[in-house]
Amino acid sequence: MAPDDPPPSLENSTPPPVDEQDPGRGTSTALNAVIGGAVGIVLSFVPLSPVLGGAVAGYLEGGDTDDGLKVGALAGLVALLPIALIGFFLLFLLGFGGTPAAFGILGLVGLFFVAIYTVGLGALGGVIGVSVEEEL
Repeated sequence: MAPDDPPPSLENSTPPPVDEQDPGRGTSTALNAVIGGAVGIVLSFVPLSPVLGGAVAGYLEGGDTDDGLKVGALAGLVALLPIALIGFFLLFLLGFGGTPAAFGILGLVGLFFVAIYTVGLGALGGVIGVSVEEEL
């Protein structure tokens, strides 16, 4: 560039791309899932509490329904962990630790249905939470 050349025009220049995530939200999906799971655990005495935990996680996550589905399912998994640990601990204390394998299989089938309930309703709550966040 010669010293007599005019400076380049700034009219047509575009700013660098900005990250897609909302800069006002400083939380991650994992943190939102843990918060939603904690809400589900604290409200476990309420029927359908995984929906409430998933809704909180989905509301905090924002985005589209796929994001809400993912974070709600993760919140359901977080809420499932203490339920499963307490359940297996109580079964062990009641003396079911040394029983035949059929009881263990029955316990795993029960855990499977509890997992479907918790994770499925958490995912539903996540979608509801994202929808509520979009409307507000």
